[in-house]
Amino acid sequence: MTGAVMIVGASSGAGKSTVSAALCRAWARQHRDVVPFKAQNLSNHAAVTADGGEVGRAQALQARAAGVEVDRRMNPVLLKPAPEARAHLVVLGQEVMGSDARGQGLTAAELRPVVLQALTELRTEHDWVVLEGAGAAAEINLLDRDMVNLPLAAAAGVPAVLVVDIDRGGGFASAYGTIALLPERLRHCLVGLVFNRFRGDPALLDRGIAELALWTGVPVLGVLPHLGEEPMLGVEDSLDLGAAFESSRQCGPAPVRVAVVRLPHLANPSDIDPLVLEPDVVLRWATHPRDLVEADLVILPGSRATAEDLAWLRRQGLAEALRTTSASVLGLCGGYQMLGTWIEDEVESGLGVLEGLGLLDVRTVFAEPKVVQRSAGRGEGRTIAGYEIRWGRPCVGADPWLEVDGEAEGAQSTDRRVRGTSLHGLLDNDDFRAALLSEIAEARGRQYTPTPTAYQDAVEAHLDRLADWLTAHVDLARLTTLASDAVTVGWEPGW
Repeated sequence: MTGAVMIVGASSGAGKSTVSAALCRAWARQHRDVVPFKAQNLSNHAAVTADGGEVGRAQALQARAAGVEVDRRMNPVLLKPAPEARAHLVVLGQEVMGSDARGQGLTAAELRPVVLQALTELRTEHDWVVLEGAGAAAEINLLDRDMVNLPLAAAAGVPAVLVVDIDRGGGFASAYGTIALLPERLRHCLVGLVFNRFRGDPALLDRGIAELALWTGVPVLGVLPHLGEEPMLGVEDSLDLGAAFESSRQCGPAPVRVAVVRLPHLANPSDIDPLVLEPDVVLRWATHPRDLVEADLVILPGSRATAEDLAWLRRQGLAEALRTTSASVLGLCGGYQMLGTWIEDEVESGLGVLEGLGLLDVRTVFAEPKVVQRSAGRGEGRTIAGYEIRWGRPCVGADPWLEVDGEAEGAQSTDRRVRGTSLHGLLDNDDFRAALLSEIAEARGRQYTPTPTAYQDAVEAHLDRLADWLTAHVDLARLTTLASDAVTVGWEPGW
């Protein structure tokens, strides 16, 4: 058997990425040759392919779930939001242009063949493809230029399953309304429906499920229970970020307190994921100076709009708070650039020379081409690895912090309280993370014992739990049979 299936949502944040990752892992555990695909992603949360291309972080996690190397074709179009309703367009891993929301509609006709070609190639090279939709499936104001949801399913001859978040309330209305709004040609693509995030006894839904199937002709394949306090790694949807740190896990009497500045144009929040799994670390978002008062470590994360987010720090009073805090400060990529003395940006914002926060002896010039690469080296006497996605070229006046790809990288203050690096994924490195947190805990009189679980092992366990969750509550055999009805490669209806 071979085939493909698209996972679409009745709304943003319905759980499409999670269900897609779970299905990739579930099929991979059945020894199926499966790969993920998302035609167009709107996210500043990117990953780097082995050959230096950018794709959405969700597709990288799904590829890992499938047990394959992430490929540019798995996310052929990536839109990275920028200020003033603009976005930067990445096609097959390469950033090609900026566009506004309306301008993207003008390029849809050109991008559709690219999308279908990428999907066709993946289906030719692999037995199974899990396609993820974007946003909501029935955005009727966008259907004429939609190339990621059901219009793509129709063009590729791929069946689709609708995921509905029932936890928000109105799940049946959301499911029925989505199906009713769709044009008939797209409605026929839907072969199943899954309710997600249900709390309670699923038998309570039986009558409604029967009536919904009768009215719509679309069967319900399962009811997925709410994952509760399960840490959600690699959160991509902005609707999910607010709850990313919420957890009822028990900490020691004096855990390391970490405040993460929630920049308006935050990029790559997965940099923080390893800290979520540390039992002696308490995390909180910071948007006001008072949020830094009790912090032992403040993280200034990456940004897709460095100049604008630097101005936001000043408006919020966070710039001065960062200068006066007694906590350690860690800047990552754009956050690192902000900690320097000045930034010259004629590429991303076009605002020219900007004064930085002056906490590190670093001067950054934005220049083309964009740096997109995986990197490795040493830091604090330990092996490290990560990736870089940046326009900025930081120049360090003194006290480099790390060694990456054979060269000095990053910077630190003379007292080592303030440090920064261009390397994303730095905290994924277990020995390095433990050494950094131990140093901060000792300096601040906190108690810290590193988690005994390696971060990469935790990611694998997370993906296995998602596959168990899906397998236990969705009719996977029926879903697989439905997916096998996908049109044979070469016989797609086309756009």
